[in-house]
Amino acid sequence: MTFFWGWKSEILFPGWPGARGGMYALALLAIFVLALVLELLGSRVLDSRLPSASAPGRRAAAGAARAAVHAVRMGVAYLLMLALMSFNVGVLLAAVAGHATGYLVFRAGLCGDGRAQVDDGYKEQAAHC
Repeated sequence: MTFFWGWKSEILFPGWPGARGGMYALALLAIFVLALVLELLGSRVLDSRLPSASAPGRRAAAGAARAAVHAVRMGVAYLLMLALMSFNVGVLLAAVAGHATGYLVFRAGLCGDGRAQVDDGYKEQAAHC
């Protein structure tokens, strides 16, 4: 398999986006949004809004909420990986642009705390967005 340029490809589903340029543009937008959502799901912005396990009697609910977010995050990551396996350069560029935009917005800039986020297990309050 090799990377190729072109808008006549299949991404995720048979026949989608097909041979129409508008549907290909929609597919690239969907890939961009998936990558953006993946960055949101791994950010401190979302983590600060989840229930805390420190409140009495809330440990199970907090754990369930965090597990649900993690499951959605992994599902989105696998969908994005499958889309990238179409070997279309446009899909790759849309995914990289979505990750970069999501990183800027949710981790390092606009809604983040201004620092690059590294998952080190230390929870810190994120800036409000």
